[in-house]
Amino acid sequence: MNVLVVLPTYNEVENIDHVLRRVRSSLADATVLVVDDGSPDGTAELAEAIGKELGNIEILRRHDKSGLGSAYRAGFRWGLDQGFDACIEMDADLSHEPEALPELVAPLSEGYELVIGSRYVAGGSIPNWTWHRRMLSRGGNIYASALLGLGVADSTAGFRAYSASVLQRIDLDDVKAEGYGFQIEMTYEARRAGAAVVEIPIRFIDRVEGESKMSMFIVVEALGLVTWWGLQRLVGSLRNRTQPVHS
Repeated sequence: MNVLVVLPTYNEVENIDHVLRRVRSSLADATVLVVDDGSPDGTAELAEAIGKELGNIEILRRHDKSGLGSAYRAGFRWGLDQGFDACIEMDADLSHEPEALPELVAPLSEGYELVIGSRYVAGGSIPNWTWHRRMLSRGGNIYASALLGLGVADSTAGFRAYSASVLQRIDLDDVKAEGYGFQIEMTYEARRAGAAVVEIPIRFIDRVEGESKMSMFIVVEALGLVTWWGLQRLVGSLRNRTQPVHS
């Protein structure tokens, strides 16, 4: 299987060397695409230098900081254009452990089209989160799954693998959300596209180096979008029930 690891970056010079080397050690045959949003700290330049040493590391340079969802959409389009069989998304801050990559990819060979590295299935963990942050995340996931019928425990997870087949059935131009909202929207669209989805347990570690990109706006955006999508889903369901049946 020809696998592409999509790695969005913005000011990740403190982490990029470690993450690229650990990805290469864990998934030796994969290609890594670093999608850099014009990092002023030299992330792209360092990634390019490491790529010359390790091989199969590509850099997609973007001029502006356009958001996580935008970076993944650009990476997925690049991967589809290049003919990859699967695209993996993961953070560059080592909160997603590269050593879990083989387990993340394996279910794709069993017919699953979306594999989610989940914190909330048996065996998953978040060892260094406070109780209130855990409650916010868990509650948001329960809310999203209930309103959208996702059937997954961790729809906000950003460590996941998509088969090219399901990405080709999703109109990436219509996917607009960023941050948590992007992960939920992609889960929702994958379900609507008929994808077989499975969750595998992972350990999620908060970043050690660099600054978090998460903000309250991203959380509020996700909750607002989930509510809107849920209302649209409800209206669509009611319309289908009231349509006359023609014999």
